[in-house]
Amino acid sequence: MLNTGSTGFMLLATSLVMLMTPGLAFFYGGLACKRNILGIMMQSFVSLGLTTVLWFFVGYSLCFSGGEGAILGNLDKMFLHGITPLTPFKSGGFPELVFVAYQMMFAIITPALITGAFANRVTFKAYLIFLVVWQLFVYYPFAHMVWGGGLLAEMGILDFAGGIVVHATAGAAALASVFFVGSRKYKESKPNSIPLMAIGTALLWFGWYGFNAGSELNVDGITALAFLNSDIAASFAAITWLIIEWYRERKPKFVGFMTGAVAGLATITPAAGLVSMPVAALMGIIGAITCYLAVHIKNRMEWDDALDVWGVHGIGGVTGTILLGIFASTVINPAGADGLLYGGAAFFIKEVVVVVITSIYAFVFTYIMLMLINVITPVKVSDEEELAGLDISIHGECAYDTGVF
Repeated sequence: MLNTGSTGFMLLATSLVMLMTPGLAFFYGGLACKRNILGIMMQSFVSLGLTTVLWFFVGYSLCFSGGEGAILGNLDKMFLHGITPLTPFKSGGFPELVFVAYQMMFAIITPALITGAFANRVTFKAYLIFLVVWQLFVYYPFAHMVWGGGLLAEMGILDFAGGIVVHATAGAAALASVFFVGSRKYKESKPNSIPLMAIGTALLWFGWYGFNAGSELNVDGITALAFLNSDIAASFAAITWLIIEWYRERKPKFVGFMTGAVAGLATITPAAGLVSMPVAALMGIIGAITCYLAVHIKNRMEWDDALDVWGVHGIGGVTGTILLGIFASTVINPAGADGLLYGGAAFFIKEVVVVVITSIYAFVFTYIMLMLINVITPVKVSDEEELAGLDISIHGECAYDTGVF
């Protein structure tokens, strides 16, 4: 029997997650240089359209139909076959159509996260191919294995809202992309609009409540816990990053504060409904420190991950998954597991091994995929296009009117 309260809440959560993709576009658009604002924003927005088409054709079916204990589902629900407005989701409470839409929003934002790493350097045609192929061979298998009753779910792997499925895969793919396309010609370009980034941060932070709390797929105490844990981790991480940067650079940086908040949100994502509130605070602090160190290492190694996708999302997701393996407790969520601190050594080892293997697979596949795409169409823009900026050279538009009128 359908419950109007659960249905309404899940529709709201779906809307919040959808809002995260435009939020990401603003976040990245503010960080980009003036010649590449529209290009990077369009990469996020186009995922809203193209991923929806792919999800309707085969995506939902490959992730969430059949394939128990397998790597991928089957094609029984291609074109959403057999799903009517009255078809209930398997756990009951709301229509399956709501679940289709909710999970689609996760599929939309995950590849969009990667785009910040190769900002200013990738052709739009190559990106469109990347968007489709990466989902088919990276996102869909892990979504099925973890959330669709596949292989990793049968092994007892837990990922409450996407530390493995979303952030670890996207972060590793981002790093592979950086290694493939190389560095920008002008690496020292400053953010064109920190206020635009602030709007993006606000939308991401706001939308993340739907991302994490909605992943309970119900309206209960765990929903509230995941909601509050998200805010606690983000806040502790933001303040931690602010303090570290203030101490090191002698100035409190707004960009650092916002980056820290996103790092905390990425870190708590796999554990939001599975750990206590004090643990969420600790995870926020640890997440900020590890992500800050990752960004520092990236800079030292001169890896041109332009907008720190690997350092923030990738390392945040991996850190959160490992911490979940340590701090998870069935006292907090009986449907979860006990982590290392509560005698769950086997669970901890499985979480660590899986998140490492996931990252390696996403990195290797992405690099090979880019090599193959490059055979079909150039992946990297020409030096002339990069100098002119992708907004004009590829899209024939510019973000700001530089004329006299």
